[in-house]
Amino acid sequence: MPSTLLVVPCYNEAARLDADAFRHAIAAQSELSLLFVDDGSTDATASRLEALASDPSGRIAVLRLERNRGKAEAVRRGMLEAARLGSVYAGYWDADLATPLDAVPEFAALLDQFPEVDLVLGSRVQLLGRRIERRAIRHYLGRLFATAVSLVLGIPVYDTQCGAKLFRMNPRVVSIFQTPFRSRWIFDVEILARYLQICGRRHAGTHIHELPLRCWVDVGGSKLRPSSFVRAFFELLAIARDDRRRPQPR
Repeated sequence: MPSTLLVVPCYNEAARLDADAFRHAIAAQSELSLLFVDDGSTDATASRLEALASDPSGRIAVLRLERNRGKAEAVRRGMLEAARLGSVYAGYWDADLATPLDAVPEFAALLDQFPEVDLVLGSRVQLLGRRIERRAIRHYLGRLFATAVSLVLGIPVYDTQCGAKLFRMNPRVVSIFQTPFRSRWIFDVEILARYLQICGRRHAGTHIHELPLRCWVDVGGSKLRPSSFVRAFFELLAIARDDRRRPQPR
């Protein structure tokens, strides 16, 4: 089995799924495999994914959920499947490919180079020489939300919501996905909260790495709306409440 598996959650993605881009990534990256999780789609997503899974490489698979459970559950089921398959590294990548798949080797190289790092988070930082194209309203709402997350988690995280992440699949990381997430919208924050319960906040900078992306382009058709940010703040308060109730690791 290739060492790196990406979970790609899909819900009604037939119109914007770039099958050629996924096939090209598989052909270009010998250590990459893909697991598409069809989250109970009602359009032609299932047939498009079946066509992708027929790729002769044998490195594209599909896991179909019986009904729509939300992105959080689709990712969780996919990550547990990655653990069952024995993946060395596994993560999740948005189906719209706002982050191009040619960024995956950079994520994996960081895990190769630093064995103490368990979580690599793609981060949409607008720097000279990088192509980060994001609508202004989402950028500023995102910065406000990231500040709130940093205060709740007690770590200086810049971007929790980018849909490009890769993890080292050791027992610490696998344990994060054993139980369902309470949040449908900001489960990325729950992942960090659960991990911090294991490693402790003092060691967050050792085990968690944010990787500034070279390219991220906002793709039309997102299911997120400005009202989603309001819901996200309420879910963040619930995560904070749960976190305070748990004993804190030293």
